Amino acid sequence: MEQKQILEIFNQTKAILKGHFVLTSGRHSDTYMQCAKLFVYPNKAEQICAALCNKLKEINIDYVVSPAVGGIIMGYQVAKLLNKPNLFFERQDGKMTLRRGFELPQGSNVLVVEDVVTTGGSVKEVITQVESMGGKVAAVASIVDRSGGNVDFGKKFVSLLSMEIISYSEQDCPLCKQGLQAYKPGSRDLKH
Repeated sequence: MEQKQILEIFNQTKAILKGHFVLTSGRHSDTYMQCAKLFVYPNKAEQICAALCNKLKEINIDYVVSPAVGGIIMGYQVAKLLNKPNLFFERQDGKMTLRRGFELPQGSNVLVVEDVVTTGGSVKEVITQVESMGGKVAAVASIVDRSGGNVDFGKKFVSLLSMEIISYSEQDCPLCKQGLQAYKPGSRDLKH
């Protein structure tokens, strides 16, 4: 699948938002990649995840894991396409944790997936947890790398779409300086 086709699907599903946004990382941006809108359409989401899985063929994977919340549906879809078990990590007391009776066997080769990567903070937390459990992170995969290839996980990183979307610290944000209201997509639209 070519970049043009991927972007067309993002536009069709209204998964690319323009405005003033506070990202999960706390950084601000005028562009937000809302993969949740992509996953409203299972057939389109499957096309996107299948294209990503095509880039993962040579990687030995036992489990697919993802951080909650954004990576859960994607993780499930990728695991289904790869025919591998799927687990997700979620925050408990501020720390990424496997809950719900999930277990990751020691020595498992793990693919960590995330829908959109900006700074990679959540993915890095999941990598740390997987390794502390005796798992081996074989690779990291995302639909969108919005760092433009600048994030480093110390592992093979595969993305379907790489975009250099500028983000700012709150104090350096030109949108804040213009007095534009900032929103946190994915949760209630609260003024930041």
